[in-house]
Amino acid sequence: MFALIKERGAMGTTELADMLGISVPTVRRDLSALEVAGLVIRTHGGVVTQDAVRESDLEPLFSDKLNVHQVLKERIAAAAAELVFDRATVIIDSGTTGLALARQLAGRSVTIVALDLKVAEAAATGSTEVLLVGGRVRNGLFNVTGAWATDLLQAITADLFFLSADAIDAEHVTNSTIEEAAVKKAAIDKSLRTVLIADHSKLNQRRFVPVCGVERVDVFVTDSGSREPIAAYESKFKKIIYC
Repeated sequence: MFALIKERGAMGTTELADMLGISVPTVRRDLSALEVAGLVIRTHGGVVTQDAVRESDLEPLFSDKLNVHQVLKERIAAAAAELVFDRATVIIDSGTTGLALARQLAGRSVTIVALDLKVAEAAATGSTEVLLVGGRVRNGLFNVTGAWATDLLQAITADLFFLSADAIDAEHVTNSTIEEAAVKKAAIDKSLRTVLIADHSKLNQRRFVPVCGVERVDVFVTDSGSREPIAAYESKFKKIIYC
């Protein structure tokens, strides 16, 4: 079991049970033993290796990500904005693709719940109403995490959540930190539809915290460069918009 987890960096409990041909309770008992031995860290619904946790500390800063695949991000944002109807309430995730979307929606008659300081700043103009969740701001990254953020999300219902991702594979959308993943999960739970916005560079990778299964995504908006890397599991998504 540990060899398999070490190879992948992170795995879900059910995924381990299926691959090893054992029951979920057995997996949980074995994972508890591995955690006591200091080899893994248990997460909600899964497990990560200690190495994966250390690697997550290397997440690029916002300024480093700003100009990476920027043309693709703007195309994705333009296509995603077409899904937003007037007077809709939308949650926009943190990150540079979310920032591009906020710029597309700025001035429209919509309510935006921002999970990121830069997203809130970009959207706050004209007829757009912006709500910013509270919590701890991650220095250099500008997203907001913690109980204040998740508590506010529990008090609302949104029409759409535009979800960004650190990595996407055939099974999950994953993230680099437990705290940020918790905010994303809360936003998914409180939205009628979840729209994943990510370019092809995020595909066929995995970070150590699962956010949701790919089947939980209602629409995946991505660039045309994703067609080949996603071909093997394209059918797992309910709908994909290539742009």
